[in-house]
Amino acid sequence: MNSLTELRRHSAIAADTAEYLQLPRLQPQDATTNPSLVLRAARLADYAHVLQSPEVGDAARHDPDLAMDRLLVRFGCEILQRVPGRVSTEIDARLSHDTQATVARARRIIALYAASGVAHERVLIKIATTWEGIEAARLLAAEGIACNMTLLFSFAQARACAAAGVQLISPFVGRITDWYRQQAGTAWNAGAMRGPNDPGVQALLRIWRFYKARGIATEVMGASFREPAQIAAIAGCELLTVSPALLDALAQSTEPMPRQLDPQNAGTPEDDAPLPLTRAQFDAALGADPMSNAKLAEGIAQFSADTVALLDSLRA
Repeated sequence: MNSLTELRRHSAIAADTAEYLQLPRLQPQDATTNPSLVLRAARLADYAHVLQSPEVGDAARHDPDLAMDRLLVRFGCEILQRVPGRVSTEIDARLSHDTQATVARARRIIALYAASGVAHERVLIKIATTWEGIEAARLLAAEGIACNMTLLFSFAQARACAAAGVQLISPFVGRITDWYRQQAGTAWNAGAMRGPNDPGVQALLRIWRFYKARGIATEVMGASFREPAQIAAIAGCELLTVSPALLDALAQSTEPMPRQLDPQNAGTPEDDAPLPLTRAQFDAALGADPMSNAKLAEGIAQFSADTVALLDSLRA
């Protein structure tokens, strides 16, 4: 049994890619996309025709934002033909601090999926985990639109998401560790900080144990992995979204992948904090956490830049 096969016994696997032609080989349950992944796919010859499709091209001439949404949905529909589960489609990151605009774009994306014959239950709307984004997810949940809260780095973000009743959160394991590695510089001991000592792994475990102790229904999907050891350390987390390169590495490995996280034996949570928190408490928590503050801003900036690059491609 290879490592990937054993991992599938403990966790549902999502492929973190917009390159839908890879999905039959990878055989994930779900797939997750973001502007960077869509931009990467759109620049490849095998996917260039999606940008050139009539419904995308027609909209690009008079409403670039609508063209963008149509492009994202085209990729999503292709993905859903190749996976049995759900696809995550990300809202324009430039709207990350605008609740009402986020809600409006989410509704339009769901309507575009519906016009293509896709039930809303198969779509997760990805939203950056700002206070405004969490409020948008709360409003959308009341309408039956499920959200995947992305760019999540902190316990405070996870608490706020649970209080809002969102469907799913994606703690960014690898990016958290990236920050600590960068801060440590030459003092970073890669061997000592692997597996259960990995800062990104520890951040996810803190959230996961808190959720399980409280019986919180919000799904936890580990994301942004840098190496198989990070994945192995949280085998048993209900969902993991993994890049094709790492999925291939796991498929070629015979390293054991035993369950590490068991919902029936989650262990004692590190925190006994009340679930709800105010906007002031949320802002104060992020302000006191330089890692989360920096990585959230950096992620929004990166996804916004790639959104602009995609829009430029549509106008070309």
